[in-house]
Amino acid sequence: MNDQKVGGSAAAFRKQYLFVIRELTNREIKRKYARSYLGIIWSVLNPLLTMLVMTMVFSYMYRRNIVNYPVYLLTGQIFFTLFRSSTDSAMSALADNRLLLMKAKLPKQTFVLARIYTALVNFGYTCIAYALIVLLFAVLGKLKLSCALLLFPADVLLLLMFSTGIGLTLSIIHVFFADIQYLYRVLLTLWMYLSALFYPVSSLSPTMQTVVGLNPVYLAISIARTMVLESAFPDWRSWLGLGLYALASFSVGYFVFRKYENNVMQFL
Repeated sequence: MNDQKVGGSAAAFRKQYLFVIRELTNREIKRKYARSYLGIIWSVLNPLLTMLVMTMVFSYMYRRNIVNYPVYLLTGQIFFTLFRSSTDSAMSALADNRLLLMKAKLPKQTFVLARIYTALVNFGYTCIAYALIVLLFAVLGKLKLSCALLLFPADVLLLLMFSTGIGLTLSIIHVFFADIQYLYRVLLTLWMYLSALFYPVSSLSPTMQTVVGLNPVYLAISIARTMVLESAFPDWRSWLGLGLYALASFSVGYFVFRKYENNVMQFL
């Protein structure tokens, strides 16, 4: 009987926990597009417009090196945006929700996970634009769709797991050292250029190719490009590398968060 009560209480808590994350996510999305006429539609239009501008700028430079350059560019863009938006927004999750942390008895990671989930929801809307572009290129005969695309969600999940670990760590550091937000945004710029969003890795020196190849965000992008542009299954070593990065990042982030979460309220 007691076991049933404990099990029922745990199930009720999980249900409430997920409900709070969904509500916080809805709040974040509404706040982001509060003064916009198009609202969430910008999540679809923004990657298309950015792709159009960057294609106009860079396609002439790399048209001989990269086939189907718009898809190549958009693939890198949406994956890096998922990483950037999830980690950058998660960083200030605790500080931004100070009042709620004081009033509500919720696990502190709820607010971080809500920011991560918000980034995933926006990524989902962005994928509408991405799917339309991929289908257009397939209809034009420039791309061949294959069953390798069934692994696309696994690639997204591993990148999100990696991002969650980074986000958990940054959210704790931000409480004790608020200037981390400025340092991290500079790092994100460097990270973007090392993710080969708009240029071919083959254009780099062997040393830089190795450096870029060690970038977990680039691994996620490369896996997606292999599935979409080459209609092939990515090499198992790429999956293993990304999986190890994701596991290590999440483990470290979880450890750091649990170790210092009880000290958070003293500094907020």
